Amino acid sequence: MIRSNSDSEEIRSASDVSATEDEAPASALPAGAEYPQPLNRELSWLAFNKRVLFQAVDERTPLLERVRFLCIFTSNLDEYIMKRVGGLKRQIVAGVSARSADGLSAKRQLGAIREAVLPMLKQQADVFANAIRPGLAEQGIHLLAWEKLTPDERARANTYFHKYVFPVLTPLAVDPGHPFPFISNLSTSLGVVLRQPQREEKLFARVKVPEVLPGWVRVDPGSDGKTYRFVSLTELIRHNLDHLFPDMVVLDVMPFRITRNADVERDEEDAEDLLEMIEEELRARRFAQVVRLEYGANPNPFIRDLLLSELNLDEDDLYEMPGELDFTDLKVVADLDIPKLKFEPWVPVIPKALAEHDADIFGIVRNGDLLVHPPYESFAASVERFILAAADDPKVVAIKMTVYRTGENSPFIHALMRAAQAGKQVVCLVELKARFDEERNIYWAHQLEKAGVHVVYGVVGLKTHNKCALVVRQDADELRCYVHIGTGNYNTQTARVYTDLGLLTCNPEIAGDVVEVFNFLTGRSLKRDYKKLLVAPVTMRDRFLALIREEAEHARAGRPCGITAKMNSLEEESIIHALYDASRAGVPVDLYVRGFCCLRPGVPRSSENIRVVSVVGRFLEHSRIFHFRRGAEDPLDGAFYIGSTDWMFRNLQERVEVVAPVEERVLREKMWETLEALRRDRRQAWDLQSDGTYVLHTPPEDAPADAPEALGTQQHLMNLTRQRNAR
Repeated sequence: MIRSNSDSEEIRSASDVSATEDEAPASALPAGAEYPQPLNRELSWLAFNKRVLFQAVDERTPLLERVRFLCIFTSNLDEYIMKRVGGLKRQIVAGVSARSADGLSAKRQLGAIREAVLPMLKQQADVFANAIRPGLAEQGIHLLAWEKLTPDERARANTYFHKYVFPVLTPLAVDPGHPFPFISNLSTSLGVVLRQPQREEKLFARVKVPEVLPGWVRVDPGSDGKTYRFVSLTELIRHNLDHLFPDMVVLDVMPFRITRNADVERDEEDAEDLLEMIEEELRARRFAQVVRLEYGANPNPFIRDLLLSELNLDEDDLYEMPGELDFTDLKVVADLDIPKLKFEPWVPVIPKALAEHDADIFGIVRNGDLLVHPPYESFAASVERFILAAADDPKVVAIKMTVYRTGENSPFIHALMRAAQAGKQVVCLVELKARFDEERNIYWAHQLEKAGVHVVYGVVGLKTHNKCALVVRQDADELRCYVHIGTGNYNTQTARVYTDLGLLTCNPEIAGDVVEVFNFLTGRSLKRDYKKLLVAPVTMRDRFLALIREEAEHARAGRPCGITAKMNSLEEESIIHALYDASRAGVPVDLYVRGFCCLRPGVPRSSENIRVVSVVGRFLEHSRIFHFRRGAEDPLDGAFYIGSTDWMFRNLQERVEVVAPVEERVLREKMWETLEALRRDRRQAWDLQSDGTYVLHTPPEDAPADAPEALGTQQHLMNLTRQRNAR
């Protein structure tokens, strides 16, 4: 049974939008067209973020987790506006006339984005005001307006203001002697209209709300452990403005928030120093064009018009927010330590093969490949242990590793530095172009170099996105290479909440290929043939296309066939067309695409054999799995791959990516277990329709509460992982 949830999945498709401008066809395959019109990438991504918002709407989600999903929705949208809206605006300014794959101009896409975003903002505000905020109050968590504070609470709030807030604030006036101030990206400010006593002239000042302080301030004594009473930091500052502007008359106050373009153009080919270029890009991004202005209801016209003029904005760049100005401020509430209002705590399981902490991990890998599945299984006891052991093992002579997003105070970075200081040959490829992690990666690159690590920045014109580590060890019998190939970053924080897969192996052919990949990254290798690995931009796209076409041949010959692929995003045109061709040949295609998908499933005569599903839950689905039946009666005898890539043009043509085969049957069984959990999910799974909308499944009425269909993919895999460890 599938139900449509009109409050959660209705986002207009690209075909609906483009039809008004370009008379584009509907979802059915038009006469004379070889392939269906693709879904619009920008709107498909917004549909994903609406599925994230649904986790806050869904009453089955624990209350504080609903608050957290409100924060995640806003954070996702902020990044989207910076990158995608910023990029479209830059196209317009540059006079770029190219249209999207579905035929939309940049201007039309911006209009469609706004039309899609506004209802989502209203839904977010409504669920917070009418469900989540009252629900919090029932649990003793009160988010209060200033007027609702008791006299004691106001006194406590004012004491906090004078001790912690007032010293940080810097009011900036605007007048002939004070130009309009610089406003930093994603910062919340108070626009203040002032006048001097006995004078009528309006003056403007801006007060930045400090980002170093919690967005909500607790004002109760905190002694009973049952009551939590908060007032927003913005409200607290607003009601203490007389201390910032003594003897002035405050006429009005308008909170506002800006978003700047993060899509800054770069030219690597002409850069003499990539590190210097990225540092300059960060400086440019700080002062980039403002692309969105948010403010609360009933804005002050004087402030609004001033900001509109000074920030060089259009009316369509303005968003009058129906609720909170910045829901990410609620993180302090979502982090409250109240277990009954959160998901059941999950402690990653240490795989049995790694249960003995003192066992030699290299000996374990020599006995057979390992496939680890964070966060169900322990990242610390597997991948982290592998690198830390290599750093301290005197038999290890070399370590090579790629770093994309590694997080704060990374144990991997410290291990590499320790290994270099111990005299090992250590190479680290630091990807400086990892969006929004550039500054951290620059810092770590400098620290690594100081410790004697050979730091490289990859291949000019390509972003290094693969997740590989190579350890060269002098074993008793020979010099042997051990490798880790993963789907996720070497990041201990995200490993707790991102579902990823990692292969640990010393298979000579796979390890030999990884050696060649590092030669490609650090030297000038032009190698184009690999024994086991699929490597982008060299062989990967052609190999995937060949595997897809092979399935179509099996279908036409009446042999078993099938394609199952799990990834974050799908938009690469040649891959999509090959999948349509496979569907026409009769190949069943199951695609598990968490984020945006430009392929249009369910179109007669083209994609009726393709199913696209998105799973959204407590963990971020981040693993990439590719399975091809290859004519085998037993699907476990088909081809299984994991890796860092999505089926996107940028991954296959503009990034260095690595996909590895998984060959041992016991590991394939584990992967098939995951794919089966996805197939059976009737709790967290959304089906993509041919018109671009998503429909949420619900469990069958007769399904037991502990059935995979009712539990959803993630809870089911948590249970299976526990059971496997208990055997």
